[in-house]
Amino acid sequence: MNLFPDTAADANDWTTRQVEPVDGIRIGIGGWTYVPWRDNFYPKGLVQRRELEYASRHLSCIEINGTYYGAQKPSTYAKWRDETPEGFVFSAKAPMRIMQSKALAKTGPQVEDFIGGISTLGDRLGPLLWQFDAGLKLERVSFQAFCELLPREADGRALRHVLDVRDAGFIDADFIALARTHGFATVFTDSPEHPSFADVTAGFVYARLMRSRSDIATGYPAGELAAWAARARLWAGGGEPGDLPKIVDDAAPATPREVFIQFISAAKERNPAAAMALQAKLARG
Repeated sequence: MNLFPDTAADANDWTTRQVEPVDGIRIGIGGWTYVPWRDNFYPKGLVQRRELEYASRHLSCIEINGTYYGAQKPSTYAKWRDETPEGFVFSAKAPMRIMQSKALAKTGPQVEDFIGGISTLGDRLGPLLWQFDAGLKLERVSFQAFCELLPREADGRALRHVLDVRDAGFIDADFIALARTHGFATVFTDSPEHPSFADVTAGFVYARLMRSRSDIATGYPAGELAAWAARARLWAGGGEPGDLPKIVDDAAPATPREVFIQFISAAKERNPAAAMALQAKLARG
């Protein structure tokens, strides 16, 4: 199967493409600017300024990683919005200076500034990812106060928040209960380096897959992609995969959910192929 059919000769054929989520399941990658992708994902001759335009017409979502290092100007978000097709969605990592603050409960102005800018994405704005790296000293009271700061809407649009806490000692039943109280998703991180748990805590699911391998053209072997397709369908249908670890035993409400699966890190050069292979598998049913 040719996952990347576009060439310089027919490069304009993709401009009208639009990738629909399959039964509410969106498959994507982290970022869109990566030099090796110019050899195995982007068509030869494609100028760098059109890479987002191209990627957003081959995937249904992309996680913005650059915002982790610093929020962008509203004009930049507007540019990204206008370069992507209708129905496409970005998720975005919040600036690390917020999560690394020693006074989480007082980061309200920074939170508002970030969301005020990124809301310029309009209907292209999907989940916002709040990543607390391993090594950060988190206190329950201040973390709970921080969760209270996160707004539920911006410019009349509902916001969806994702908590990515990488301190294994902080992940327990109380953390799951807190996320559920606020309706925030937690990340299922398919990585041996970070806490990996699949408790459903919101009306949507967010997974970041980090096991792509450079010696496999599609990043993941066919059997593993089939397993992820089955898990994604279970999540979307209101169920929960029985083969993934959880923190608590109780089941989340069995209601249909939107699902985001992002291929991140690992053999990053393979992630577009992995995402498109999983997407194709879901589309075939």
